[in-house]
Amino acid sequence: MATGTAGSSFTSELNRLANGGTYPSLLNYVAPTQAANVYAGTTGLALIAALNKKADANRQPNNYKALGGICNELAGTTDLSPTDALRSINL
Repeated sequence: MATGTAGSSFTSELNRLANGGTYPSLLNYVAPTQAANVYAGTTGLALIAALNKKADANRQPNNYKALGGICNELAGTTDLSPTDALRSINL
């Protein structure tokens, strides 16, 4: 598998992660929240909640990280934009 493509969108990267590391066809893209839930193995959660649960299934809402923080945590990076952090994840 590979990391994301330079210039890709946040939605594209979530769809890549939800699809096991490869970009699905555009016809099969889903909304960011749905992609985050698929990637996290959750259902019905808000985007931030799903990504926080992916990082730590026991994390409580009062400890959720904001978008930039959680994307960097998932990627093992620091100070990257959410999209850049997601692009760096190699599945």
